[in-house]
Amino acid sequence: MSFERDVVIVGGCGRVGLPLGLALADRGLSVALYDVNALAVNSVASGHLPFDEAGAEAALSRTLGARLAVTSDPAIVRTGESVVIVIGTPVGGHLSPEPQAVPRAVETLAPQLVNGQLLILRSTVYPGVTALVERLIGRLGLGIDVAFCPERIAEGRAMTELYELPQIISGRTDTAVDRAEKLFRNLTEHIVRLLPEEAELAKLFTNTWRYIKFAIANQCYVIANDFGVDFERVRQALTYEYPRAADFPRAGFAAGPCLLKDTMQLAAFNNNNFVLGHAAMMVNEGLPHYLVSRIEQQHDLSDMVVGILGMAFKAESDDIRSSLSYKLKRILQFKAKAVLCTDPYVRNDLDLLPLEDVLAEADLLVIGTPHRVYSSIGPSTPVIDIWGSVAEGVRV
Repeated sequence: MSFERDVVIVGGCGRVGLPLGLALADRGLSVALYDVNALAVNSVASGHLPFDEAGAEAALSRTLGARLAVTSDPAIVRTGESVVIVIGTPVGGHLSPEPQAVPRAVETLAPQLVNGQLLILRSTVYPGVTALVERLIGRLGLGIDVAFCPERIAEGRAMTELYELPQIISGRTDTAVDRAEKLFRNLTEHIVRLLPEEAELAKLFTNTWRYIKFAIANQCYVIANDFGVDFERVRQALTYEYPRAADFPRAGFAAGPCLLKDTMQLAAFNNNNFVLGHAAMMVNEGLPHYLVSRIEQQHDLSDMVVGILGMAFKAESDDIRSSLSYKLKRILQFKAKAVLCTDPYVRNDLDLLPLEDVLAEADLLVIGTPHRVYSSIGPSTPVIDIWGSVAEGVRV
């Protein structure tokens, strides 16, 4: 069967789908981005990114209207030989994964799916979701190949990593895997073939491993800090020219839309028998509380205006999803006279103030996100900086 387009990406104007679509279009494929977010669609259609991503705007200008289409009309799905599903897979209100999120999205799209397509799941999923989608496609009576090819990019580096990192691809049949491999070889020659269940666990294991590494660093920070020792001096010493400790991370807020969520998904998958994962959650999620408790030992917060510098979940990003800076803000609002926040990248928080105003009005500053711009501010007010980006040392 002949299709009008090579690829249609569902969720194509999001932080994962848009870079993928731009990369494929930049390599000469005909790509359509379908998204239900009308604001994001309008932004991309007018040639502007709805979020920051290095290198993506140039790719958008090169491909839009030539090899790249953008729409909120689901009928576009019928035109793609490959349909890539990239939607959020949230944890529910009871801190439980929602394994039906992707199958529900596929079922909603069912009237637009046609025989001969390749359906690629790109979202991080609960183990077994690919099999659920395969059974759903079977019940619908569709002759469609199903593959699971998890995204592996880091925000801000997507337009580099899509070409440089190996792509994990998986499917139940050789045909599905071969078709997925052919698509992703447009981006890289480095392909790793797995079974769907192996690929699902590979993605969860990756994010959980990173989350646990950050928890180890944060727990060591607390131990050192309570002992009156500067953790960063210790960390720099133990990592210096010592390859077995080279990946020992700095202390800091471990947040974002994936790491905690995927650690929770893995714990739920193992019947909540994941002591190490749960401990990591307690350490990382508890760091804002620990920080405030240490500040209270030195300052009377009830009579102080506290400024938080940086609200994104990581440095040089505009993404505030699951940012622990907001948790810190909520704790301080209960304790302090006032809390003022600023971030040079975040655009969708109307409560943020210019940096100059926060520096002028705050009695105490806390580095929430170590954006590079803060390293040169030279504030005259006290600074709490567990990242080591502004203050001399990281002791609190």
